[in-house]
Order: sequence, then C-alpha cells, then structure tokens
Amino acid sequence: MKTGSIPPRIHSSAIRYFDAVRRAKSIREAARQLNVASSAVNRQIIKLEEEIGAPLFDRLSTGLALTAVGEALARHVTTVLQDLERMGSVIDDLRGAQTGHITVAVVESVAASILPLVIDRLRERAPRVTFTIAVMGSFDIPGAIAAGEADVGVAFALRKSADLHQVFLSQFRLGVVVKPDHPLARKNIVTLPACLGFPMILATPDLSITNLLEAVLSQGPSYLSPVITSGSIELMQDLVIRGHGIAFQTKVGLERRLIENSLVHIPIDAKGPLWSDLGIYTRAGRMLPTTTDQFVQMLKDEIRAREQAENKGVS
Repeated sequence: MKTGSIPPRIHSSAIRYFDAVRRAKSIREAARQLNVASSAVNRQIIKLEEEIGAPLFDRLSTGLALTAVGEALARHVTTVLQDLERMGSVIDDLRGAQTGHITVAVVESVAASILPLVIDRLRERAPRVTFTIAVMGSFDIPGAIAAGEADVGVAFALRKSADLHQVFLSQFRLGVVVKPDHPLARKNIVTLPACLGFPMILATPDLSITNLLEAVLSQGPSYLSPVITSGSIELMQDLVIRGHGIAFQTKVGLERRLIENSLVHIPIDAKGPLWSDLGIYTRAGRMLPTTTDQFVQMLKDEIRAREQAENKGVS
C-alpha cells in the first residue's frame, strides 16, 4: 500500500467499531455498547492499523488515546458517519417517514427554557424523531461538535472556529438577578460598582458569564470574592431566592422565575449594555439531515422571537 493512502474497504462496518472505541476510550466499553465481543472489536482495530500502516491509539494507563494518525482518521470517520446519517434521512423522506436521532449540546439556560418547546414542535410534526441532550458549559460545546458527539450546539459567547458553522447569532442583555425585595430590585438599570456591596454568587470559568464580567469585576476591590461559585444556572437562581446573594445572567432560562415574580432581572450598565451572544452551531462543511435541519430552523425561530421580545421591552 502507498504511504498515506486509505484503502476503499475502510468504508465498512469497521469504522463504526473505530468510532465507538475512540468515543469510549476503551475496547471493552466499546464492545459493550456495540453488543459484540471485545475480541471482535480488537481485531477490527488491529486490522485498520495494519491497513493504514500506523497505530491509531496509544495504550495508556488511563485508557486509549488517539494518535495523530488516529485523529486524522477520526475526522474522516465523523464525516462518513454523518453523511450516512444524512443519506438515511433522505431515503426516509422519499418513503414519507420522518425519522432520525438528534444529539444536542446545549447550555443549561437554553435546555431549561427554549429546548423543551422546540422539541415539542418537532415531535408533533415528526413523532419518530429521538433526541439526546447533553448539557454543558459553552466552552465545551465546540469540541463536542467537532468530534461528532453533537449534531447541534447552542452556546453563549463562542469565538470563531474553523471547525464550527455559525447558523444563527442573537444577543441578550446581561443583568443582575435579585429577589423582589432586594434594594437593587427597584432600579431600571444597575452598574456593577453598585453590586459590589452585596454578596455575589458567580459562575465557574466554563460558563461564558465569567468572561463577560471578569474585566469589569477586576476593577473592583482586590478583596472581592464570591460567597458561592457554581456551574449551574438553576442552582444560582435557587440560591438567590434563598437569600444567599445576587447573581448575573441573561433572561434566557430565567423566564419562569420572572413570571412567578420570584426573581427580578435588572440590566447592567457598564458604560453601555453588556451583551451576551447566543449562537446555534453545527460542524463546518456538514449538510444536515432533514429532521435535524428542521430542528435547527425551529430553534432559530424561537430564539429570534425571544430576542425581539426583549428588544421591544427595552425600547
């Protein structure tokens, strides 16, 4: 075989074995998920390595890790498997059956408020569509999309990346979240210096809120520190209601609390509004299956409607 070439027969069931192993980082766990013998999976991996002429995995004490060649093959395999999924969707459409499985990597605030409504709408139209929802911090979402572990990502404040296609981008205003009887609740806008005298509940670094606030909060007193740090938006809301401090968030994921009047959201003025970009992302260069594309369009419509409603309220 010529150096650097990939034999045509690699486009076979073997790539599913390889994909399962690289996700599980274990031949035994991949075999369990595939419901086959570990020896069968191991044989396929060895066969691929022999055909390619290089190791695909480093065998470490912590599990299997892709080599540089394995990383290159993983990108190819992700494309092949996603293209096969799209072809299956096209065939189902021709048969008049809307099916498919959609994996969504999403921030907690969107998962709690926007996502259930969009899933309702899609499954009313296509009840055989299934979902896997992975809730994670914004900065973990690009990796999940690039690795083929998520079809769609919804995240705040992501930097541009060659691996990502930005389908849609919206803006929501960051504000301070307080109880209705809090002294700040009577204000229409609030400055961050005005917040410094109150106990703060801040987000962990994996959440985009931290980056938005960091530059401004760093101008405060050197002794400033949160009473609680959390990676859960929902938990931070509960802690504010229980009187442990104030928090910072957009209105996304806060809707139910605002309707119940258990929390108040006051926009922050830091020499102008603080905006947080909320985007929908897919893997760059990928053509989505029909049902996934429908889901993305519905998601975009819902986010746009909320953005327009908030802007109308501001004006």
